[in-house]
Amino acid sequence: MDVRANVSYLPISAQKMRLVCDQVRGMDAEEALAVLQFMPHKGAYLLRKLIESALANAEENFELNRQDMFIKDLQANEGPRQYRYKAGARGRYKPRVKQSTHVSVILREYEEE
Repeated sequence: MDVRANVSYLPISAQKMRLVCDQVRGMDAEEALAVLQFMPHKGAYLLRKLIESALANAEENFELNRQDMFIKDLQANEGPRQYRYKAGARGRYKPRVKQSTHVSVILREYEEE
């Protein structure tokens, strides 16, 4: 059984988020939460909330045990960019690009053999 959770328009660049995603891809869900709790990155906090949401969905909607779940797939894709401008020296302007990210996670239950 697969459980999916998505979050859109996170205020972080996809490149920074992928660095965090690569650390926990394929881990047990509980182990990934423990690793993310002690990572100093902003993306670790955001990803931890997403995995906790996916685990809560698995428990409430599908009656699965959270100790039996692992991260099957984890993707961080680019979202839309916001272009802002700030005044610069001598009448010029400086562009500021604010990037966003869409993250999706798929949790799967370990299969008993």
